[in-house]
Amino acid sequence: MADNHRKPHAIIIPYPLQGHVNPSVHLAIKLASRGFAVTFINTQSVHHHTLKALEQERGGGGEGETDRSYDIFANVRRSGLDIRYTTVSDGLPVGFDRSLNHDQFMASLLHVFSAHVEEALGSIVAEPGGRADCLIADTFFVWPSRVAEKFGLSYVSFWTEPALVFTLYYHLDLLRINGHFACQDCREDPIDYIPGVKALRPNDMTSYLQESETSSVCHQIIFNAFRDVKAADFILCNTIRELETSTVSALQDLKPFYSIGPVFPEGFTRSDVATSLWPESDCTRWLDTKARDSVLYVSFGSYAHVSRPDLVEIAHGLSLSKVDFVWVLRADIVSSNDVDPLPDGFKQQLGDRAIIIPWCRQNAVLSHPAIGGFLTHCGWNSILESIWSGVPLLCFPLLTDQFTNRKLVVDDWRIGLNLSDRNKITREEVADKIARLMSKESGSEFKGAVEALKKKLEEALMPDGSSAKDFDQFLVDMKHRIHQKEHLSSGA
Repeated sequence: MADNHRKPHAIIIPYPLQGHVNPSVHLAIKLASRGFAVTFINTQSVHHHTLKALEQERGGGGEGETDRSYDIFANVRRSGLDIRYTTVSDGLPVGFDRSLNHDQFMASLLHVFSAHVEEALGSIVAEPGGRADCLIADTFFVWPSRVAEKFGLSYVSFWTEPALVFTLYYHLDLLRINGHFACQDCREDPIDYIPGVKALRPNDMTSYLQESETSSVCHQIIFNAFRDVKAADFILCNTIRELETSTVSALQDLKPFYSIGPVFPEGFTRSDVATSLWPESDCTRWLDTKARDSVLYVSFGSYAHVSRPDLVEIAHGLSLSKVDFVWVLRADIVSSNDVDPLPDGFKQQLGDRAIIIPWCRQNAVLSHPAIGGFLTHCGWNSILESIWSGVPLLCFPLLTDQFTNRKLVVDDWRIGLNLSDRNKITREEVADKIARLMSKESGSEFKGAVEALKKKLEEALMPDGSSAKDFDQFLVDMKHRIHQKEHLSSGA
Protein backbone atom coordinates (compact mmCIF):
# COMPACT_ATOMS: atom_id res chain seq x y z
CA MET A 1 0.00 0.00 0.00
CA ALA A 2 1.18 3.57 -0.71
CA ASP A 3 2.19 5.51 2.42
CA ASN A 4 0.21 8.74 2.17
CA HIS A 5 1.52 9.94 5.54
CA ARG A 6 5.21 9.80 4.65
CA LYS A 7 6.94 13.16 4.30
CA PRO A 8 7.90 13.90 0.69
CA HIS A 9 11.70 14.07 0.45
CA ALA A 10 13.43 16.60 -1.85
CA ILE A 11 17.15 16.71 -2.58
CA ILE A 12 18.33 20.24 -3.45
CA ILE A 13 21.60 20.96 -5.26
CA PRO A 14 22.44 24.63 -5.93
CA TYR A 15 24.91 25.83 -8.53
CA PRO A 16 28.07 26.58 -6.52
CA LEU A 17 28.05 30.37 -6.87
CA GLN A 18 26.86 32.84 -4.21
CA GLY A 19 23.95 34.16 -6.26
CA HIS A 20 22.59 30.65 -6.79
CA VAL A 21 23.23 29.25 -3.30
CA ASN A 22 21.27 32.01 -1.53
CA PRO A 23 17.85 31.44 -3.15
CA SER A 24 18.35 27.66 -3.04
CA VAL A 25 18.88 27.78 0.74
CA HIS A 26 15.69 29.78 1.20
CA LEU A 27 13.78 27.48 -1.15
CA ALA A 28 14.89 24.57 1.05
CA ILE A 29 13.52 26.35 4.15
CA LYS A 30 10.29 27.20 2.31
CA LEU A 31 9.77 23.54 1.34
CA ALA A 32 10.65 22.22 4.80
CA SER A 33 8.19 24.65 6.38
CA ARG A 34 5.49 23.09 4.18
CA GLY A 35 6.12 19.55 5.40
CA PHE A 36 8.92 18.33 3.12
CA ALA A 37 12.03 16.59 4.30
CA VAL A 38 14.94 18.21 2.49
CA THR A 39 18.50 17.10 1.90
CA PHE A 40 20.66 20.05 0.82
CA ILE A 41 23.89 19.18 -1.01
CA ASN A 42 26.52 21.93 -1.07
CA THR A 43 29.97 21.74 -2.64
CA GLN A 44 32.89 21.35 -0.26
CA SER A 45 34.38 24.57 -1.61
CA VAL A 46 31.27 26.68 -0.95
CA HIS A 47 30.92 25.05 2.48
CA HIS A 48 34.57 25.72 3.35
CA HIS A 49 34.41 29.40 2.36
CA THR A 50 31.12 29.89 4.22
CA LEU A 51 32.61 28.44 7.40
CA LYS A 52 35.82 30.43 6.98
CA ALA A 53 33.84 33.68 6.56
CA LEU A 54 31.73 32.91 9.62
CA GLU A 55 34.77 32.19 11.77
CA GLN A 56 36.44 35.43 10.66
CA GLU A 57 33.29 37.38 11.56
CA ARG A 58 33.43 35.81 15.02
CA GLY A 59 37.01 37.02 15.36
CA GLY A 60 38.69 33.66 14.78
CA GLY A 61 41.08 32.68 12.04
CA GLY A 62 38.62 30.53 10.16
CA GLU A 63 39.72 27.27 11.72
CA GLY A 64 37.51 27.13 14.86
CA GLU A 65 35.20 24.37 13.71
CA THR A 66 36.16 21.57 11.41
CA ASP A 67 34.57 21.65 7.99
CA ARG A 68 32.88 18.32 8.59
CA SER A 69 31.24 19.27 11.89
CA TYR A 70 29.61 22.50 10.75
CA ASP A 71 26.01 22.41 9.54
CA ILE A 72 24.60 25.62 8.02
CA PHE A 73 21.02 24.47 8.76
CA ALA A 74 21.54 23.65 12.46
CA ASN A 75 19.54 26.67 13.67
CA VAL A 76 16.52 26.08 11.43
CA ARG A 77 16.52 22.39 12.28
CA ARG A 78 16.29 23.29 15.95
CA SER A 79 13.07 25.14 15.09
CA GLY A 80 11.60 21.83 13.89
CA LEU A 81 12.33 21.86 10.15
CA ASP A 82 13.57 18.61 8.61
CA ILE A 83 16.60 19.73 6.59
CA ARG A 84 19.61 17.46 6.33
CA TYR A 85 22.94 18.79 5.05
CA THR A 86 25.86 17.23 3.24
CA THR A 87 28.68 18.27 0.92
CA VAL A 88 30.40 16.86 -2.16
CA SER A 89 33.46 17.81 -4.17
CA ASP A 90 33.00 19.89 -7.31
CA GLY A 91 36.00 18.05 -8.73
CA LEU A 92 38.62 20.61 -7.73
CA PRO A 93 40.71 21.07 -4.55
CA VAL A 94 39.00 23.22 -1.91
CA GLY A 95 41.80 25.82 -2.02
CA PHE A 96 41.73 26.19 -5.82
CA ASP A 97 41.00 29.80 -6.93
CA ARG A 98 37.80 29.35 -8.92
CA SER A 99 37.43 33.06 -9.68
CA LEU A 100 40.92 33.35 -11.17
CA ASN A 101 40.54 30.06 -13.07
CA HIS A 102 36.96 30.46 -14.26
CA ASP A 103 37.17 28.15 -17.30
CA GLN A 104 38.71 25.29 -15.31
CA PHE A 105 36.00 25.68 -12.68
CA MET A 106 33.23 25.61 -15.29
CA ALA A 107 34.83 22.62 -17.05
CA SER A 108 34.83 20.71 -13.77
CA LEU A 109 31.12 21.47 -13.28
CA LEU A 110 30.47 20.37 -16.86
CA HIS A 111 32.44 17.13 -16.84
CA VAL A 112 33.24 15.98 -13.29
CA PHE A 113 30.72 17.25 -10.74
CA SER A 114 27.91 14.87 -11.68
CA ALA A 115 30.01 11.83 -10.70
CA HIS A 116 30.28 13.15 -7.13
CA VAL A 117 26.56 13.97 -7.09
CA GLU A 118 25.65 10.44 -8.23
CA GLU A 119 27.79 8.94 -5.50
CA ALA A 120 26.11 11.15 -2.87
CA LEU A 121 22.61 10.36 -4.13
CA GLY A 122 23.41 6.65 -4.14
CA SER A 123 24.42 6.88 -0.48
CA ILE A 124 21.29 8.86 0.45
CA VAL A 125 18.79 6.47 -1.14
CA ALA A 126 20.67 3.43 0.21
CA GLU A 127 20.23 4.57 3.82
CA PRO A 128 17.44 2.96 5.88
CA GLY A 129 14.42 5.17 5.26
CA GLY A 130 16.49 7.18 2.77
CA ARG A 131 13.87 7.13 0.06
CA ALA A 132 13.80 10.37 -1.97
CA ASP A 133 11.09 11.70 -4.27
CA CYS A 134 12.49 14.59 -6.24
CA LEU A 135 15.74 16.21 -7.25
CA ILE A 136 15.65 20.02 -7.26
CA ALA A 137 18.72 21.16 -9.16
CA ASP A 138 19.85 24.43 -10.66
CA THR A 139 18.87 24.73 -14.32
CA PHE A 140 22.49 25.42 -15.31
CA PHE A 141 23.55 21.87 -14.44
CA VAL A 142 23.80 19.63 -17.49
CA TRP A 143 22.98 16.29 -15.83
CA PRO A 144 19.85 16.47 -13.60
CA SER A 145 17.35 14.67 -15.87
CA ARG A 146 19.71 11.73 -16.35
CA VAL A 147 20.65 11.49 -12.67
CA ALA A 148 17.02 11.88 -11.55
CA GLU A 149 15.96 9.07 -13.89
CA LYS A 150 18.75 6.81 -12.61
CA PHE A 151 17.45 7.10 -9.04
CA GLY A 152 13.75 7.18 -9.92
CA LEU A 153 13.29 10.81 -8.85
CA SER A 154 11.14 13.54 -10.33
CA TYR A 155 13.30 16.34 -11.71
CA VAL A 156 12.50 19.89 -10.59
CA SER A 157 14.60 22.56 -12.31
CA PHE A 158 15.22 25.73 -10.25
CA TRP A 159 15.87 28.85 -12.32
CA THR A 160 17.38 31.70 -10.29
CA GLU A 161 17.20 34.36 -13.03
CA PRO A 162 14.24 36.10 -14.74
CA ALA A 163 11.83 34.20 -16.98
CA LEU A 164 12.95 36.38 -19.91
CA VAL A 165 16.48 34.97 -19.71
CA PHE A 166 15.15 31.42 -19.36
CA THR A 167 13.04 31.72 -22.50
CA LEU A 168 15.91 33.17 -24.56
CA TYR A 169 18.04 30.14 -23.72
CA TYR A 170 15.10 27.78 -24.14
CA HIS A 171 14.56 29.07 -27.68
CA LEU A 172 18.18 28.94 -28.84
CA ASP A 173 16.99 27.05 -31.92
CA LEU A 174 14.82 30.01 -32.98
CA LEU A 175 17.71 32.44 -32.47
CA ARG A 176 19.93 30.23 -34.64
CA ILE A 177 17.36 29.68 -37.39
CA ASN A 178 16.65 33.41 -37.60
CA GLY A 179 20.32 34.38 -37.72
CA HIS A 180 20.56 36.20 -34.38
CA PHE A 181 22.98 33.75 -32.77
CA ALA A 182 25.87 31.42 -33.63
CA CYS A 183 26.54 32.79 -37.10
CA GLN A 184 29.34 34.78 -38.74
CA ASP A 185 27.28 37.89 -39.48
CA CYS A 186 24.41 37.85 -37.04
CA ARG A 187 21.39 40.03 -37.70
CA GLU A 188 21.27 43.30 -35.78
CA ASP A 189 17.54 43.99 -36.15
CA PRO A 190 15.17 43.40 -33.21
CA ILE A 191 14.25 39.86 -32.15
CA ASP A 192 10.45 39.62 -32.41
CA TYR A 193 9.69 35.91 -32.70
CA ILE A 194 10.28 34.47 -29.19
CA PRO A 195 6.90 33.43 -27.71
CA GLY A 196 5.74 35.83 -24.99
CA VAL A 197 8.60 38.31 -25.54
CA LYS A 198 8.21 41.80 -26.92
CA ALA A 199 10.78 42.75 -29.56
CA LEU A 200 14.22 43.19 -28.02
CA ARG A 201 17.55 44.28 -29.41
CA PRO A 202 20.35 41.72 -29.82
CA ASN A 203 22.50 43.68 -27.36
CA ASP A 204 19.81 43.11 -24.72
CA MET A 205 20.42 39.36 -24.82
CA THR A 206 22.72 37.70 -22.31
CA SER A 207 26.44 38.18 -22.90
CA TYR A 208 26.86 34.58 -24.08
CA LEU A 209 24.18 35.03 -26.75
CA GLN A 210 25.96 38.12 -28.06
CA GLU A 211 29.26 36.31 -28.64
CA SER A 212 30.21 35.01 -32.08
CA GLU A 213 32.54 32.34 -30.66
CA THR A 214 30.29 29.64 -29.20
CA SER A 215 32.74 26.85 -28.35
CA SER A 216 33.58 28.08 -24.85
CA VAL A 217 32.94 25.93 -21.80
CA CYS A 218 30.16 28.33 -20.72
CA HIS A 219 28.43 27.92 -24.07
CA GLN A 220 28.68 24.14 -23.75
CA ILE A 221 27.06 24.36 -20.31
CA ILE A 222 24.20 26.51 -21.66
CA PHE A 223 23.59 24.26 -24.69
CA ASN A 224 23.59 21.08 -22.62
CA ALA A 225 21.65 22.52 -19.67
CA PHE A 226 18.82 23.77 -21.87
CA ARG A 227 18.67 20.48 -23.71
CA ASP A 228 18.44 18.77 -20.34
CA VAL A 229 15.80 21.10 -18.85
CA LYS A 230 13.34 20.13 -21.57
CA ALA A 231 13.07 16.80 -19.74
CA ALA A 232 12.27 18.47 -16.39
CA ASP A 233 8.99 17.49 -14.74
CA PHE A 234 8.58 20.93 -13.13
CA ILE A 235 10.35 24.30 -13.37
CA LEU A 236 10.48 26.77 -10.47
CA CYS A 237 11.46 30.35 -11.26
CA ASN A 238 12.54 33.11 -8.88
CA THR A 239 10.30 35.76 -10.43
CA ILE A 240 6.68 36.90 -10.10
CA ARG A 241 4.03 36.76 -12.80
CA GLU A 242 3.31 40.49 -12.55
CA LEU A 243 6.91 41.37 -13.49
CA GLU A 244 6.95 39.21 -16.63
CA THR A 245 3.33 38.37 -17.40
CA SER A 246 3.45 37.46 -21.10
CA THR A 247 6.79 35.63 -20.84
CA VAL A 248 5.65 33.50 -17.89
CA SER A 249 2.34 32.75 -19.60
CA ALA A 250 4.10 31.57 -22.79
CA LEU A 251 6.44 29.34 -20.77
CA GLN A 252 3.49 27.81 -18.90
CA ASP A 253 2.12 26.73 -22.29
CA LEU A 254 5.34 24.73 -22.81
CA LYS A 255 6.15 23.26 -19.38
CA PRO A 256 4.80 23.10 -15.79
CA PHE A 257 6.39 26.46 -14.93
CA TYR A 258 5.82 28.11 -11.53
CA SER A 259 6.76 31.69 -10.61
CA ILE A 260 7.49 31.49 -6.88
CA GLY A 261 9.60 34.60 -6.27
CA PRO A 262 10.96 36.54 -4.69
CA VAL A 263 12.70 33.76 -2.74
CA PHE A 264 14.02 35.65 0.30
CA PRO A 265 14.83 34.79 3.91
CA GLU A 266 11.71 35.16 6.03
CA GLY A 267 13.00 38.22 7.86
CA PHE A 268 14.67 39.59 4.69
CA THR A 269 17.46 41.46 6.51
CA ARG A 270 18.65 38.42 8.50
CA SER A 271 18.80 34.71 7.91
CA ASP A 272 19.21 31.78 10.29
CA VAL A 273 21.45 30.10 7.69
CA ALA A 274 24.99 31.28 6.98
CA THR A 275 25.46 31.55 3.21
CA SER A 276 28.03 34.29 2.68
CA LEU A 277 31.37 33.25 1.15
CA TRP A 278 33.06 36.34 2.65
CA PRO A 279 33.04 37.92 6.11
CA GLU A 280 30.25 40.51 6.28
CA SER A 281 31.11 44.01 7.48
CA ASP A 282 28.47 45.93 9.42
CA CYS A 283 28.14 49.58 8.34
CA THR A 284 24.88 50.25 10.21
CA ARG A 285 26.39 52.77 12.65
CA TRP A 286 27.86 54.81 9.80
CA LEU A 287 24.55 54.70 7.89
CA ASP A 288 22.68 55.79 11.02
CA THR A 289 24.54 59.13 10.85
CA LYS A 290 23.29 59.86 7.30
CA ALA A 291 20.08 61.52 6.12
CA ARG A 292 17.24 59.52 4.61
CA ASP A 293 17.77 58.53 0.94
CA SER A 294 21.14 60.30 0.85
CA VAL A 295 23.55 57.37 0.42
CA LEU A 296 24.37 55.46 -2.76
CA TYR A 297 25.05 51.74 -2.26
CA VAL A 298 27.61 50.36 -4.73
CA SER A 299 28.23 46.66 -5.31
CA PHE A 300 29.15 44.61 -8.36
CA GLY A 301 28.15 41.25 -6.93
CA SER A 302 29.90 38.10 -5.88
CA TYR A 303 31.59 36.83 -9.03
CA ALA A 304 31.90 39.07 -12.11
CA HIS A 305 35.00 41.23 -12.57
CA VAL A 306 35.37 44.92 -13.46
CA SER A 307 38.23 46.12 -15.65
CA ARG A 308 40.73 48.36 -13.91
CA PRO A 309 40.12 51.34 -16.29
CA ASP A 310 36.35 51.15 -15.68
CA LEU A 311 36.85 50.83 -11.93
CA VAL A 312 39.10 53.91 -11.88
CA GLU A 313 36.54 55.98 -13.83
CA ILE A 314 33.73 54.84 -11.51
CA ALA A 315 35.86 55.76 -8.47
CA HIS A 316 36.53 59.24 -9.84
CA GLY A 317 32.85 59.61 -10.79
CA LEU A 318 31.79 58.72 -7.24
CA SER A 319 34.22 61.33 -5.92
CA LEU A 320 32.98 64.01 -8.34
CA SER A 321 29.32 63.31 -7.51
CA LYS A 322 29.71 64.60 -3.92
CA VAL A 323 27.16 61.92 -2.91
CA ASP A 324 27.82 59.81 0.19
CA PHE A 325 28.28 56.13 -0.61
CA VAL A 326 28.90 52.62 0.69
CA TRP A 327 31.09 50.69 -1.74
CA VAL A 328 31.37 46.91 -1.46
CA LEU A 329 34.69 46.20 -3.11
CA ARG A 330 35.64 42.52 -3.20
CA ALA A 331 39.37 41.85 -2.96
CA ASP A 332 39.22 40.14 -6.38
CA ILE A 333 36.91 42.67 -8.09
CA VAL A 334 39.50 43.24 -10.85
CA SER A 335 41.49 40.04 -10.31
CA SER A 336 42.78 37.86 -7.51
CA ASN A 337 46.22 39.17 -8.55
CA ASP A 338 45.24 42.86 -8.18
CA VAL A 339 44.08 43.43 -4.62
CA ASP A 340 44.27 47.28 -4.56
CA PRO A 341 42.84 48.61 -7.85
CA LEU A 342 41.63 52.00 -6.56
CA PRO A 343 43.39 55.25 -7.62
CA ASP A 344 46.19 56.41 -5.33
CA GLY A 345 44.89 58.50 -2.44
CA PHE A 346 41.24 57.80 -3.31
CA LYS A 347 40.19 56.60 0.13
CA GLN A 348 41.98 59.41 1.92
CA GLN A 349 40.26 62.19 -0.05
CA LEU A 350 36.77 60.91 0.76
CA GLY A 351 36.82 61.58 4.49
CA ASP A 352 33.50 60.67 6.12
CA ARG A 353 31.66 60.80 2.79
CA ALA A 354 32.10 57.13 2.13
CA ILE A 355 32.81 53.74 3.59
CA ILE A 356 34.55 51.05 1.52
CA ILE A 357 34.15 47.46 2.71
CA PRO A 358 34.98 44.03 1.22
CA TRP A 359 31.50 42.52 1.74
CA CYS A 360 28.27 43.06 3.67
CA ARG A 361 24.79 41.72 4.36
CA GLN A 362 23.25 43.37 1.32
CA ASN A 363 19.60 43.00 2.35
CA ALA A 364 20.27 44.86 5.59
CA VAL A 365 22.11 47.69 3.84
CA LEU A 366 19.48 48.13 1.10
CA SER A 367 16.76 48.22 3.77
CA HIS A 368 18.42 51.04 5.70
CA PRO A 369 16.50 54.34 5.40
CA ALA A 370 19.70 56.20 4.42
CA ILE A 371 20.07 54.26 1.16
CA GLY A 372 18.61 56.17 -1.78
CA GLY A 373 20.11 54.36 -4.79
CA PHE A 374 22.01 51.26 -5.83
CA LEU A 375 24.84 51.21 -8.40
CA THR A 376 24.69 47.56 -9.42
CA HIS A 377 25.97 44.95 -11.86
CA CYS A 378 22.31 43.93 -12.32
CA GLY A 379 22.49 40.48 -10.79
CA TRP A 380 18.93 39.15 -10.44
CA ASN A 381 19.07 38.73 -6.66
CA SER A 382 20.33 42.31 -6.33
CA ILE A 383 17.48 43.63 -8.48
CA LEU A 384 14.81 41.78 -6.50
CA GLU A 385 16.35 42.88 -3.19
CA SER A 386 16.54 46.48 -4.37
CA ILE A 387 12.88 46.48 -5.48
CA TRP A 388 11.83 44.92 -2.16
CA SER A 389 13.68 47.74 -0.38
CA GLY A 390 12.20 50.46 -2.62
CA VAL A 391 15.64 51.51 -3.92
CA PRO A 392 16.10 52.71 -7.57
CA LEU A 393 19.01 51.32 -9.58
CA LEU A 394 21.96 52.60 -11.59
CA CYS A 395 22.87 49.79 -13.99
CA PHE A 396 26.33 48.60 -14.94
CA PRO A 397 25.94 45.04 -16.32
CA LEU A 398 29.11 42.99 -16.59
CA LEU A 399 28.30 39.41 -17.57
CA THR A 400 25.71 36.77 -18.52
CA ASP A 401 22.05 37.62 -17.64
CA GLN A 402 22.93 41.08 -16.35
CA PHE A 403 22.49 42.73 -19.77
CA THR A 404 18.97 41.34 -20.13
CA ASN A 405 18.19 42.25 -16.51
CA ARG A 406 19.29 45.82 -17.28
CA LYS A 407 16.74 45.95 -20.10
CA LEU A 408 13.96 44.99 -17.69
CA VAL A 409 15.04 47.58 -15.10
CA VAL A 410 15.65 50.54 -17.43
CA ASP A 411 13.45 49.98 -20.50
CA ASP A 412 10.49 47.93 -19.24
CA TRP A 413 9.99 48.88 -15.59
CA ARG A 414 11.73 52.29 -15.63
CA ILE A 415 13.04 51.89 -12.10
CA GLY A 416 16.58 52.93 -12.95
CA LEU A 417 19.18 54.37 -15.31
CA ASN A 418 22.13 53.12 -17.33
CA LEU A 419 25.44 54.08 -15.74
CA SER A 420 26.80 54.83 -19.19
CA ASP A 421 25.08 55.26 -22.53
CA ARG A 422 28.40 54.93 -24.37
CA ASN A 423 30.87 52.08 -24.87
CA LYS A 424 33.48 53.90 -22.83
CA ILE A 425 32.78 54.92 -19.24
CA THR A 426 33.80 58.43 -18.22
CA ARG A 427 33.94 59.85 -14.73
CA GLU A 428 31.88 62.86 -15.78
CA GLU A 429 28.99 60.70 -16.99
CA VAL A 430 29.20 58.53 -13.86
CA ALA A 431 28.91 61.66 -11.66
CA ASP A 432 26.02 62.98 -13.77
CA LYS A 433 24.05 59.72 -13.62
CA ILE A 434 24.56 59.44 -9.86
CA ALA A 435 23.23 62.97 -9.46
CA ARG A 436 20.19 62.19 -11.62
CA LEU A 437 19.34 59.05 -9.65
CA MET A 438 19.89 60.56 -6.20
CA SER A 439 18.29 63.96 -6.77
CA LYS A 440 14.88 64.41 -5.11
CA GLU A 441 13.59 66.07 -8.28
CA SER A 442 14.98 63.97 -11.17
CA GLY A 443 15.04 60.75 -9.12
CA SER A 444 11.41 60.93 -8.03
CA GLU A 445 10.11 59.13 -11.14
CA PHE A 446 12.38 56.16 -10.41
CA LYS A 447 11.47 56.17 -6.74
CA GLY A 448 7.76 56.15 -7.55
CA ALA A 449 8.14 53.34 -10.08
CA VAL A 450 10.18 51.14 -7.74
CA GLU A 451 7.68 51.66 -4.89
CA ALA A 452 4.90 50.45 -7.22
CA LEU A 453 6.90 47.31 -8.08
CA LYS A 454 7.71 46.75 -4.41
CA LYS A 455 3.97 46.59 -3.74
CA LYS A 456 3.59 43.96 -6.48
CA LEU A 457 6.33 41.81 -4.93
CA GLU A 458 4.69 42.05 -1.51
CA GLU A 459 1.26 41.19 -2.91
CA ALA A 460 2.67 38.19 -4.81
CA LEU A 461 3.80 36.61 -1.52
CA MET A 462 0.52 37.18 0.30
CA PRO A 463 -1.64 34.05 0.83
CA ASP A 464 -3.79 34.85 -2.21
CA GLY A 465 -0.90 36.31 -4.23
CA SER A 466 0.38 34.91 -7.51
CA SER A 467 3.66 33.47 -6.16
CA ALA A 468 1.96 31.94 -3.11
CA LYS A 469 -0.64 30.32 -5.38
CA ASP A 470 2.04 29.04 -7.79
CA PHE A 471 4.01 27.54 -4.90
CA ASP A 472 0.86 25.93 -3.50
CA GLN A 473 0.06 24.50 -6.93
CA PHE A 474 3.58 23.14 -7.28
CA LEU A 475 3.22 21.35 -3.93
CA VAL A 476 -0.12 19.86 -5.01
CA ASP A 477 1.30 18.74 -8.37
CA MET A 478 4.48 17.36 -6.82
CA LYS A 479 2.59 15.36 -4.18
CA HIS A 480 0.20 14.06 -6.82
CA ARG A 481 3.15 12.84 -8.87
CA ILE A 482 4.69 11.17 -5.80
CA HIS A 483 1.44 9.34 -5.03
CA GLN A 484 1.12 8.26 -8.66
CA LYS A 485 4.61 6.75 -8.59
CA GLU A 486 3.95 5.03 -5.24
CA HIS A 487 0.69 3.66 -6.62
CA LEU A 488 2.47 2.24 -9.64
CA SER A 489 5.35 0.81 -7.63
CA SER A 490 2.96 -0.90 -5.21
CA GLY A 491 1.29 -2.64 -8.15
CA ALA A 492 -2.11 -1.41 -7.02
